[in-house]
Amino acid sequence: MEIWKAIIVGVVQGLAEFLPISSSGHIVLTQYLLGIREVGVEHGPDLSFEIILHLGTLVSVLVFFRRSLWALTQSLYKREMVEERKMILWLGVATVPAVIAALLFKDFFDAAPGKPVFVSGLLVLTGLILFVPRLIKGRVAKLGLRSSVIMGVGQAMAILPGISRSGSTIAAGLVSGVKAEKAAEFSFLMSIPAIAGGFVLTMKDQMDETGSIGAAFKSCFNTPYLMGALAAAAVGLFAIYVVMGAVKRGKLEYFSYYCFVAGIAGMVYFS
Repeated sequence: MEIWKAIIVGVVQGLAEFLPISSSGHIVLTQYLLGIREVGVEHGPDLSFEIILHLGTLVSVLVFFRRSLWALTQSLYKREMVEERKMILWLGVATVPAVIAALLFKDFFDAAPGKPVFVSGLLVLTGLILFVPRLIKGRVAKLGLRSSVIMGVGQAMAILPGISRSGSTIAAGLVSGVKAEKAAEFSFLMSIPAIAGGFVLTMKDQMDETGSIGAAFKSCFNTPYLMGALAAAAVGLFAIYVVMGAVKRGKLEYFSYYCFVAGIAGMVYFS
């Protein structure tokens, strides 16, 4: 893969992973436009690229939320940090729906990237999801079991390319009554096990192709892929700042207009 193509895909990954516009959907459509992926093919030409791009965006989350993550780590051995330990529990609960969905509907999720018109239609659905908190306001509630499950279901839906993980989970949190800033923070923290889990599953697929874990790792670390990962990490950090600011100002649905335009344009172009 040419370096410039890897950087473009990395920039798209970094922006769309955290902006509520669906990273998977944009990556799939961008790969079609750049000629990296062919219609009807479930995976792009190299799973290694997907692996290292996800590691790039994972770095963004770890850097931005380093203080929160350090507090969660300290809570494991400090008795007085009860709320932080509860947060770890709720993160675990929120991860379960996506795991169940991935195991039960793996073939369906794997086939979706091969259908660019379908992916474009899901971008339109993401736009509708972003409007839901404006229409449905839940009673103010603390982050707990109910809100964690609801946000977890939102994350499970986002396994489909075109459904935004950050958009669906933040919207789910707002509908369940969680304060905007807390919902956004929890959504991004949820992305850590989600990205890590995606990394493990993709690495397994890559190992099946290459025959060994050493060969799988070696295939990830070449110049174009590393440049793409660096672009994803840098742009991803910027995207987190943008989303946190938009959520605080109650402007989440502004991203829906872009999703409508991009989704409709994709359906027209790829049909």
